[in-house]
Amino acid sequence: MNTNKANAADWKHFARWCRLKGTDPLPPSPEMIGLYLTDLAAPTGGPPSQSPSRPLSVSTIERRLSGLAWNYAQRGFTLDRKNRHIATVLAGIKRKHARPPVQKEAILAEDILAMVATLPYDLRGLRDRAILLLGYAGGLRRSEIVSLDVHKDDTPDSGGWIEILDVGALLTLNAKTGWREVEIGRGSSDQTCPVHALNQWLHFSRVDFGPVFVRTSRDGKRALETRLSDKHVARLIKQTVLQSNIRADLPEKDRLALFSGHSLRAGLASSAEVDERHVQKQLGHASAEMTRRYQRRRDRFRVNLTKAAGL
Repeated sequence: MNTNKANAADWKHFARWCRLKGTDPLPPSPEMIGLYLTDLAAPTGGPPSQSPSRPLSVSTIERRLSGLAWNYAQRGFTLDRKNRHIATVLAGIKRKHARPPVQKEAILAEDILAMVATLPYDLRGLRDRAILLLGYAGGLRRSEIVSLDVHKDDTPDSGGWIEILDVGALLTLNAKTGWREVEIGRGSSDQTCPVHALNQWLHFSRVDFGPVFVRTSRDGKRALETRLSDKHVARLIKQTVLQSNIRADLPEKDRLALFSGHSLRAGLASSAEVDERHVQKQLGHASAEMTRRYQRRRDRFRVNLTKAAGL
């Protein structure tokens, strides 16, 4: 859902740029797209009445290009990203502007326990506790958390559904990389168990159909039918990070900037002391290299290939 919105926004921005340049976005012109990418990396100031726009990061420019390729495909065109007018410009942008990605801080096991401890045991607290524990144990994206339904095909905008079993919960998700299953085992105690927290929320909210995580009434005593936005997950993480005094050595503004929805996924990848392949499967990554990007603490030299090679 978020990807479709981003693709639509990418096309709208490019179409507006084309209008300002007096050209048409169709059919695709590698020369024009090369100029567009150049402007994204070093935008012009525009009219005197407008303040200069900031250059976009390399990762954002690449995402914009992917969005254009997708939009062209929907319209029956093929955008050749290897065309020299595009590839040369993109390579130049990477040489000049590329920098290491800014990684969000991982929420570790002790952090998530401190965060859920700040939540009350009213209906909202039960819901938010289930969101944090389920998101952490499943290594879920915030969009995946709020897109869950109780059953398969409950709603048209469903991104998956849940099955609660004796041994844990099985989540079937329609994620960025396609359909996948996420197994969430039961925890060592009810206080830290994501499956118990999910059961508590479903029981007391009386949610038995449609979205799993919904809004509550103003007095917090009734569950409504409206699905939560993924922005709620981001706000919840930042709110509980502050309340639990995680990274209290930093000013509040810096602490808020350090943590996001991705902190849950990075936390699972960094805390789970299991074979890397299990973490890769849980996060739904196509490669182990992508999983390693999420691991904030790991023994990088656990396997010494130098010695293994006889040196």
